[in-house]
Amino acid sequence: MQIHFERIEPYLPAIFKYLNFFVVLLWKLGLGKLLNIWPSVGGRILVIRHSGRSSGTTYLTPVNFTEKNGAIYVVSGFGAQSDWYQNILANPQVEIWLPDGWYIGQAVPADDSAERLERIRDVLIASGFAAPLFGINPKTMSDLELDEAVSSYRLVRITRQAARTGADGPGSLAWIWPLIVAVVCMKKRKR
Repeated sequence: MQIHFERIEPYLPAIFKYLNFFVVLLWKLGLGKLLNIWPSVGGRILVIRHSGRSSGTTYLTPVNFTEKNGAIYVVSGFGAQSDWYQNILANPQVEIWLPDGWYIGQAVPADDSAERLERIRDVLIASGFAAPLFGINPKTMSDLELDEAVSSYRLVRITRQAARTGADGPGSLAWIWPLIVAVVCMKKRKR
């Protein structure tokens, strides 16, 4: 199944806004590992915390990723005009929420890398159903076909610098689970 972009393109920003909100909420509830449990379907998803280039406001953006030789690679599928991409160009110091932990990292454009197409292919494969849904099958496309299809995409390499801990990261809303269990148990007792 391929989506016809001309029909949905005007709605993509709103669709991704709500989808991203939901994914970040799941990470905050402590379900980041669960989101990544079946990568061939749901993809491999991390969250990037970045600062607005003008406002300095903190943003959380979920993206698909792959890891190679200790570096994390992500792709801006909407190209250089993507807000999160513009923000990391202005301030490359980011935080990343990965299934194996929370890290401070340095994000740099990697479009000049000799491995650009290979890493983009890896990220698209790691996107699960998403890339094929948008008409890109990274498993079957030739290098030439893929290069043409992703010509506007931007590749970013993130290097982990230090582990991070604290109250404002993945799992920050996990305290809700005992509350939900308590409410459910109380309702069952009243019956």
